[in-house]
Amino acid sequence: MTRLQLIPHNPTEGVYSTGGDWVHAMEVRGAERLLFLSGTMGLRPDFTAPPTLDEQLECVWNNIRAILASAGMTVDNVVRLTSYLCDAAYTEANAQARIKALGERRIPTTAIVAQTLESDWLIELEVIAAG
Repeated sequence: MTRLQLIPHNPTEGVYSTGGDWVHAMEVRGAERLLFLSGTMGLRPDFTAPPTLDEQLECVWNNIRAILASAGMTVDNVVRLTSYLCDAAYTEANAQARIKALGERRIPTTAIVAQTLESDWLIELEVIAAG
């Protein structure tokens, strides 16, 4: 079995800086499986949203961990993240939650300000994992 290799590509010339908390691209070698998560919200199992952004960020990462675990994966398998935020003011808290969830690992990420289906859903994350 080939060992999964994650090779970040983060050029410093000819393109803008990432600021260090994400990378421009991630090359994945040796992956036997790809897992594409649907947009995942910070909802409790009873489909209710916690009232604060911080609580929803904690909840969404717990949900992602549970989905990954169902496929025998962890956050170490995450190779791409797209964040959908209801408000641009959520950008920093979202970035800090990502850094907390992934530790020292930096991955390609995109944040988009968008309207969600329900007004109390403050964030939605879409993940690609490889293993």
